[in-house]
Amino acid sequence: MRLSGLFLTLIGISAMNPARAGEPMPELTRPQASAFIALALKNIDREFPNKPEHVWNGPDDGKSPRVLHPAFFGCYDWHSSVHGHWMLVRLLKRDPALPEAAKVRAVLAARFTAENLRTEAEYFNQPNRKSFERMYGWTWLLKLAEELHSWDDSDARAWSKNLQPLADVIVASYLEFLPKQTYAIRTGVHGNTAFGLTFAHDYAVTTGNAKLRERIEERARFYYGNDADAPAGWEPGGNDFLSPSLCEADLMRRVLPRDEFRKWWAQFLPALPKSLAEPATVTDRSDPQLVHLDGLNLSRAWCLKGIAAALAADDPTRKSLEESAARHARAGLAHVISDDYAGEHWLASFAVYLLVN
Repeated sequence: MRLSGLFLTLIGISAMNPARAGEPMPELTRPQASAFIALALKNIDREFPNKPEHVWNGPDDGKSPRVLHPAFFGCYDWHSSVHGHWMLVRLLKRDPALPEAAKVRAVLAARFTAENLRTEAEYFNQPNRKSFERMYGWTWLLKLAEELHSWDDSDARAWSKNLQPLADVIVASYLEFLPKQTYAIRTGVHGNTAFGLTFAHDYAVTTGNAKLRERIEERARFYYGNDADAPAGWEPGGNDFLSPSLCEADLMRRVLPRDEFRKWWAQFLPALPKSLAEPATVTDRSDPQLVHLDGLNLSRAWCLKGIAAALAADDPTRKSLEESAARHARAGLAHVISDDYAGEHWLASFAVYLLVN
């Protein structure tokens, strides 16, 4: 049996077995976690094919991904490698007795050396690289830093210390850039501003970085505080892996006091249009842009779950959001492991974030 078939057997999900009304959100089991870990370990060490977002400053800058990014060179691109490493940390932190625990620790120890992470930090400080991975890679790097910071484990403390100079560079980049960004980027791919602020806000809260938190909350209110009647019926775009409307709401539920968020939500998206309530259709999982829609189903699911939890228990829309979240989760989980690198290099991270946060 191929890995994709084995995984579907483990989770009991397939395209022919969609979520039924009232069916709960799936939960992560140890065999599923092991399947995700196997996928990550295979991909984070795979240097090619690779899509670098690399600006050459001169003729000597034509270096391999492994040289440019000794910690995060695999998984096709830098940001996917970062959230692949986050996934390994999150799963090991959640269950330190995993059968793969020793192997995962060895891999993380080899990647998260002070030298490797110093090289990563220095890359951001080179000319013409201020916009490198802004903000999608930035926000995932801070999610990784947050995960290590909050883990009471001797290895994690050492890795967190080694990662901190890179996290500090990213924090400084946010603080420098955000006052300059007049308009939010409302796209369904990497540039989305709301998603770029979400995990950075989590990091700021967890680490007690008041300056970063205050700046993000000010910008979130500036960009989105007066939004109403979101044009969610226009979603999804053909290569989306994020929902512009749901990512915005997922940020605002973090930023606004609960009562204020509920009023904001009622004006922002009074009802989910069918195009947002039902999972997106993917026609070719070997196409690196079309397979984004599998990730969209997963990210929609975690946004819908989080938004629903922020609403009052008797809110009439809460149940519909929860049911939509479950449908999206099952649709996305069915294709995390597809035996094609186009999706396999990144989708497991989205699945884990959905299932364990």
